[in-house]
Amino acid sequence: MAVQISVRPGTHTFSAETDETILDAALRQGLILPYGCRDGACGSCRGKVLSGEVDHGQAQLHALSEDDRRDGFALFCCAKAKSDLEIEVREVRSARDLPVKTLPVRVQKMTRAARDVMIVEVKLPASERLQFLPGQYIEILLKEGRRRAFSLANAPDDDTTLQLHIRHVPGGFFTGQVFATLKERDILRINGPRGSFYLREDSNKPMVLVAGGTGFAPIKAIVEHAIAERSSRPMAIYWGGRVEADLYLKALAEGWAREHAHIRFIPVLSDEQKSGEWPGRTGLVHVAAMQDWPDLSAHQVYVCGSPAMVAAARRDFVGQCQLPENEFFADSFEFANDASGERSPHLTEG
Repeated sequence: MAVQISVRPGTHTFSAETDETILDAALRQGLILPYGCRDGACGSCRGKVLSGEVDHGQAQLHALSEDDRRDGFALFCCAKAKSDLEIEVREVRSARDLPVKTLPVRVQKMTRAARDVMIVEVKLPASERLQFLPGQYIEILLKEGRRRAFSLANAPDDDTTLQLHIRHVPGGFFTGQVFATLKERDILRINGPRGSFYLREDSNKPMVLVAGGTGFAPIKAIVEHAIAERSSRPMAIYWGGRVEADLYLKALAEGWAREHAHIRFIPVLSDEQKSGEWPGRTGLVHVAAMQDWPDLSAHQVYVCGSPAMVAAARRDFVGQCQLPENEFFADSFEFANDASGERSPHLTEG
């Protein structure tokens, strides 16, 4: 049986089954509440029950005392609703609200998505969770103080497994390992979440999302989170590659557009000589967006790709399409300057 839960001081309402925790129900529907261990031990998910009745579950006494319970407090990672509820809890709306953690992860699955793209899924320890906003990235900690940053390609409601899209950089220190020696069950160390590139959920403006290559990863996270939250904000997704094989999850994006009337997907190929019988758009991906949206004055734009693509998109969207500069959010993939010649895939802007 489902019950209704209203969140204060905000205006969100979501449903929960009586056999699932309040936190699980919120995350399942795209609402991001604060949490840490998800085991009733750390107290990060603490909030107050203003009305209604809960089962406190496995909440540990050092994190939620008997006095706390009598005063109406609960740990939402453990508490289950026994009736309709009104709760008071801080919603996560900014990257500043999230703790940055260093954690070990185990490689769970590796999928060769394209000739030079590997989708790597890593599993967090059973006692840990990584709370993040859709669009943020993590750093992989390597020997000798080296770090490599990769966008999180999954939505925040899936917080036990993290998905990374890794493009092979010829001669690269870490990406070479990914394609040559990294295997399932290997252990990596990560630090995050990081970055100011994330979905601004306090706006109802239509969104134009532009990705180049593996810049699709954070765009995927944003779209999947919006779908989970049942957002009806119009989204136009432009994904550019040289050839069709570079659009390694094109079928997924086509499915979004097919199943949701407010989502459009426009793939764009830049190598017209190799595009052959390609029936779709060609040229620069951000130019394709400009052709469709000559007036962006009432939009938000999210761009992720190479520094050159991001710079051109910023210049042209703001200068020619009347996009307010504060509605342009971007993450550019930059290379690290170290002896290996490899580049770290991130320099965040926004």
